[in-house]
Amino acid sequence: MSVISRSEKELGSLDALSALGQSTRLRIFKHLVTMAPEPQPAGGIADALGCLQNTLSTHLAILARAGLITGVRDGRSILYAANFDGMRGLVNYLLEDCCKGHPDVCAPVFEQLEQSCGCGPASRAGA
Repeated sequence: MSVISRSEKELGSLDALSALGQSTRLRIFKHLVTMAPEPQPAGGIADALGCLQNTLSTHLAILARAGLITGVRDGRSILYAANFDGMRGLVNYLLEDCCKGHPDVCAPVFEQLEQSCGCGPASRAGA
């Protein structure tokens, strides 16, 4: 098991935030989150978002390098899905030093995650 240094976590988080800091990529990621757990073909993503397929591939590659989506080959196609572990890593990095010993400050964030999709820390505690 490898230990990831704080600076590596910071660089990974910067990559993820940079990837999501562009409108089309943010829309792609949100679309894949909405469609989870079913992976989506690039053509379906392009159609859903009204994006040209040739520019879509660049956006997908940036999101994949940032660890926010995964692509799995299915014959001649690649199916894309949101990488929830990557997103959890980003959120955990942003909140790891939260609250200066007052977890009640961040509690609403985790409660909202639990209510929206069950992907907050309480749902993983029993896993």
